[in-house]
Amino acid sequence: MIEIFKTNVRYKKYASKVVAKIRFHFPELQVNFDLKDCDYILRVEGSSVEENRIKKIVIAEGYLCETLV
Repeated sequence: MIEIFKTNVRYKKYASKVVAKIRFHFPELQVNFDLKDCDYILRVEGSSVEENRIKKIVIAEGYLCETLV
C-alpha cells in the first residue's frame, strides 16, 4: 500500500525530522519526501499504512498534511 500526502515541509532538515518521527512509530514503513515537487510530497509505503496517524504525526510537528487522491 502506498499513501501520498501533500505537505508544506520545504527543507531537508525538517523533512528528516518528520521521517524519523514516522519511522519511530512505524519502523516497518518506507518513508520519503519529494521536496522538489510543488506539493512537497510525503510518500509512505508498507503493507498497512494508517493514514490518519501519519497525518497526526506530521501535523503535531507543525506542518500541513493532506492526503492526495
